[in-house]
Amino acid sequence: MGFSSFGNNVVRYSLFFLVSFFSACGGASTSSDSNSQIDKNEVVMKNGLLLGGDGSVKPGFSLYVYDLDKGAASSQCIKSCENTWVPLLVKDGLPSDAYTGIENLGTATRDNGDVQVTHDAMPLYFYIGDVSQTDATGEGFGGLWWQARVYEPLYHAGTILEPATQEVTPAALITRFADRARDRHAREDQFSLYDHYLSFYWEHRTAAVEIVDTIGSGGNTITFNVTTQWKLHPLQAELRFFYRGIGTVAEYHDNGSMTPIDATHYTRSVSFNPKTGAPIKLGDRLEFEMSQFLDAVPNGRNNYYGTTYLYIVGQGIVPWEARGVFGDFATEREDSYPIAKAGWLGGGTTLPYQYSNEPTDHFMQMATNLSHINGQAFVLGRRVHHTDFGDGSHNEAVTNPIYTPLANKLGNNFINRACVSCHAKNGRALPVGLGQPLRQYVIRVGDEKGDPDPLLGSVLQSQIIAGVPESDVSISSWNEANGLRWPNYAFTGVTPSHYSVRIAPQLVGMGLLEAIDEADIEDLADPNDFNGDGVSGRMRYVADVATGQAKLGRFGWKASQPSVRQQVAAAFNTDMGVMTSLLPNPDCGSQQTTCDNTGAELADQQLDELSAYVSLLGIRARRGLQDPLALQGEVLFNEVGCASCHTVSFQTSAFHPHAELRNQTIQPYTDLLLHDMGEGLASTLQESGASGAEWRTTPLWGIGLTAGVSGGEAYLHDGRARNLHEAIMWHGGESELSKWKYSVLSQAGQGAIIAFLKTL
Repeated sequence: MGFSSFGNNVVRYSLFFLVSFFSACGGASTSSDSNSQIDKNEVVMKNGLLLGGDGSVKPGFSLYVYDLDKGAASSQCIKSCENTWVPLLVKDGLPSDAYTGIENLGTATRDNGDVQVTHDAMPLYFYIGDVSQTDATGEGFGGLWWQARVYEPLYHAGTILEPATQEVTPAALITRFADRARDRHAREDQFSLYDHYLSFYWEHRTAAVEIVDTIGSGGNTITFNVTTQWKLHPLQAELRFFYRGIGTVAEYHDNGSMTPIDATHYTRSVSFNPKTGAPIKLGDRLEFEMSQFLDAVPNGRNNYYGTTYLYIVGQGIVPWEARGVFGDFATEREDSYPIAKAGWLGGGTTLPYQYSNEPTDHFMQMATNLSHINGQAFVLGRRVHHTDFGDGSHNEAVTNPIYTPLANKLGNNFINRACVSCHAKNGRALPVGLGQPLRQYVIRVGDEKGDPDPLLGSVLQSQIIAGVPESDVSISSWNEANGLRWPNYAFTGVTPSHYSVRIAPQLVGMGLLEAIDEADIEDLADPNDFNGDGVSGRMRYVADVATGQAKLGRFGWKASQPSVRQQVAAAFNTDMGVMTSLLPNPDCGSQQTTCDNTGAELADQQLDELSAYVSLLGIRARRGLQDPLALQGEVLFNEVGCASCHTVSFQTSAFHPHAELRNQTIQPYTDLLLHDMGEGLASTLQESGASGAEWRTTPLWGIGLTAGVSGGEAYLHDGRARNLHEAIMWHGGESELSKWKYSVLSQAGQGAIIAFLKTL
């Protein structure tokens, strides 16, 4: 039979029912139907649920498990119970997990000798009360019956949501967002002081802004209501409207000040567009910039500017580009216009193009649509990211004080002392010179089964406060052949028998990846390559340590973590030896004697703030939207098959807690699935749920900014590829055909693909 319409992950069992679904008889009898011998698609998975497949008598109907079966030698649903809960029986042996693509399948023998299908050692049943494919009326029956799940969705209809950033009322379109203080203006490339962060950026220097736009509802004004963290100077609470750009690139037509309501609340309205000489109308481009000139703030400087935003009347805030040349009155003089939607890689989080000549700062910016309630959490999380967990110092301005709550949290065994030490500028790390310790890498270690190394734990922690370090590792030499290189490693101390070397990746876009609905990832999975295209990506299921439930793995080179929060907690735990409520125990081997937690547990507040910061970083807009070479490269990118794994677009879920990340059309260029990349990229370490050759598809957004952010280029899990061409040529396994198609292109064709990737 063909694929079930209920999911792509198909379990091909020779399954059959021994009882009619609507039988009133108490017992089950063996069917003699010859069709029961035919291998059919009897079970499918959709949204993490196990359902009947096309080959079953109830395609698409829910399957259930029974609490009383837990730990029992056989099914506890017998005799009259079978009239209501019909066992799913199997005649021949089940195929392996690797064949079905669904893990932890098995069988159990019933008291009458029949063999029943199980998942996680729990027998599977249909419920007689379900009369349509959308029914799950057996869920929670008697407090004992539950739908059979392969994994739980991370977020769902019951998730508590933060308030929306935009709402439509009968009287107005209301948009709410957060701003931060800045040193200079967006277009001032001569200063390079717009995207960076000054001292005390987390203290009194964010604002919550509400735009009340009545133009589309019969009104004639747009009102800006601003809430600050500190009182503004009474003569300099400026909110400038409509870019002019005649005398300077920071000049506006309307340079009025806000009216104070009290010490931290201000308002200003606008109804006239001086650029058109007419009242504001729908579709007008309203660029604005607020100045946070603070009134005698306790620490740091008083005078600050704000972010440059472009608001489209009746629509909202959009990422912008500057057109024309400043000083050339035959052009737009760098006036702001919306970037075409094709360039919105991060949906509403997308950042405008950068004009301040700060290439290293692309990945450190708050999302354009950052919620009014998350501005302060973002900068506080950034402070955590930049703090040394040993002495509490900040790695930027020397005037930044010690962050006492984070001091002395560093564990005895660690790789680095601060998040930013590995993730400098939030970008990709670069390989270091021969013989230099790999401080921006994680070396995962284990035994032949993938369990933690008895002397090292799961991660090699190369530094120590007291005692002898576990080991250290460096690149001893590079091999090179056919224009490709790969490293050799040298260990001092314990040499692990199985290991995998992984360089620090870029951080932007993680919140949006977390917001992708599992069902959309599931639709892309094809672990058995039933469509015959040679690509067999599969989902990895990992434990959510907070709930104990299986969730879709999304983060890390092997899709080993299900959420941003757990990814952050895991990095704290293994990379810095910092304990959290989520992971309160250090990473120790069973025979390790110098492994303990010498620091106090990090508070949940700081864990949550850092998680918010990482989740809400903005994605720089795609460049070169009119570049013929890049557009040709985009066509070739798809033609050679790159998009088979590097999926271009998703619509994020409506259920993510952060409003900024909900219902966004994004272009991450990943499917978040594991793919076999061939022996050339395989490590010697097997993991539970991932072989040495399997790697999660790396998102490509931001890849074209790598050289500017990191000061050089290095790609793939260990940084071996010195440029994008080498990275492509290292692809093997499932991507062998796509690599071959790329390799036989002309030099111009290959260059076009690289040019396209550089626009992302």
